[in-house]
Amino acid sequence: MTDAIHSQPKKSALTPSTIRIGKRYRANRLNGDYDAIIIGSGIGGLTAAASLASFGYKVVVFEQHYTAGGFTHSYCRNGYEWDVGVHYIGDVGVKTTLARRLFDFISNNQLQWQAMDSTYDRIYLGEDSFDLVAGRNNFRENLIKRFPEEKDAIDEYLFRLGRVADAMQHFTLERMLPNVVAKASRLVRERTMPDYFNRPTRQVLEELTSNQTLIAFLTGQWGDNGMPPAQSSFLIHALIAKHYLYGGYYPVGGASRMAETIIPQIQKTGGEVFTYAAVEQILIEQGKAVGVRMKDGTDVHAPIVISNAGVFNTFNRLLPSALVDKTPYAHRLQTVKPSMASLCLYIGLQDTSDNLQLPKTNLWIYPSERYEQDIDRFLADPKQDIPLVYISFPSAKDPTFNERYPNRATIEIVAPCPWEWVEQWADKPWGKRGADYDALKEQFSQRLLEKLYQKLPHLRGKIDYYELSTPLSTQFFCWYEKGEIYGLDHDPQRFEQNWLKPKTDIDGLYLTGQDVMTCGVVGAMIGGLMTAVTIGGLKALPLAKKIFVG
Repeated sequence: MTDAIHSQPKKSALTPSTIRIGKRYRANRLNGDYDAIIIGSGIGGLTAAASLASFGYKVVVFEQHYTAGGFTHSYCRNGYEWDVGVHYIGDVGVKTTLARRLFDFISNNQLQWQAMDSTYDRIYLGEDSFDLVAGRNNFRENLIKRFPEEKDAIDEYLFRLGRVADAMQHFTLERMLPNVVAKASRLVRERTMPDYFNRPTRQVLEELTSNQTLIAFLTGQWGDNGMPPAQSSFLIHALIAKHYLYGGYYPVGGASRMAETIIPQIQKTGGEVFTYAAVEQILIEQGKAVGVRMKDGTDVHAPIVISNAGVFNTFNRLLPSALVDKTPYAHRLQTVKPSMASLCLYIGLQDTSDNLQLPKTNLWIYPSERYEQDIDRFLADPKQDIPLVYISFPSAKDPTFNERYPNRATIEIVAPCPWEWVEQWADKPWGKRGADYDALKEQFSQRLLEKLYQKLPHLRGKIDYYELSTPLSTQFFCWYEKGEIYGLDHDPQRFEQNWLKPKTDIDGLYLTGQDVMTCGVVGAMIGGLMTAVTIGGLKALPLAKKIFVG
């Protein structure tokens, strides 16, 4: 996944391997006429494909990477395996939740889940810390124990999480309705939804309490959407907080099991997921999307084209500019912005997670509770303390890891990194960007390792291998132009954009994935389901009822 550098690594005794899921593209491997083409095999595209296949559609998915899955894929290097985006999933501990119903449906019940520790997230504010514990009552009691004078504020906060979740059902339905009906629905929703539904997170919480430490702990997962609380919509904060309220889970067998279990459902109706399959352009005839042109020049036709490549890629790179200029999308794209870009340090150790005492708890490390000020200082001067460091231990979360990689363990560390800091090397070839780029990466690697050693000092001297990805890695492998990891920024303005929905104004062209609704694995999955239901119409109603209602 990464174009990375590592310092004085010890040679691994294991042969390097690569996880490749999907069928390698060749023009002669295309199998006749397709009912739908999907660009991109991220979880939104795979969900849309599996759902359409359940309606009898023959779907082909084109993925430009060497393996399917998008941000849900895993990769191997030097005898280690890491996930690139599936650090934990919430709401899958019981079969009755929407997330679990959807996962079970698209994987044909083949995905299994392992619970993390009851403390799924630990938030550090300088030397202070607080544990987020699984279970609504446990979560509440732990907060009240720490902040007894804030009991009423805590109860109101939990109530508001539930109210936002209820309002999201109407909000989601609205995005799948025809324009005229959606407009009427929107008027009803705006009169009935709570006024805090789409206001800045910090503003909403400061109505409940003046205790900034409590607010900081409640918003300590802001890295899961890439926007600090003063900028993010309370809508996305509430969805994430509620999503993990009953704990975090990890897919048994690693993140790659997602694509591995979904693809057979797509193949049941003659469909396929192709890798190394770069799409050059969406084909338009008489104002209608009719297929795609591949990078090798092959034209593939279908009456439905679904883009899981993000709105900026779809309208700025995949469609003819002359067409886009005649539509409202040229203006609409100015109303949204790309989300946060990041660094990720992938670490390998020659021992088991148990022996190394690696936790099944994620660590969120902040210099202080002043999130916005710390970020501003860092953006102005990268030598300032890193304002957010997230540490995850995938080998500790997956009960099969030691069986698959004996006496190996892995750690991942994520931190923000603006695109502008690496943009000067964007035109250099992957893996050969020069000594100055490598030096920058090594500096950040050492800074992130020190953050790890501060919390787990016994790991110093035990690192066997590490490599750092930057926003250039995300751009190269995942095709996001500025290395963004969450699609669009999740600020209040984003959720006012009624054009962010599955059906576009161009006949035959649909959107899917995290830009349709929200970021995260489950957010992108719901985007995929919404796209399939929008296309399927009446035949999709049983599936919509099964997943959304239960």
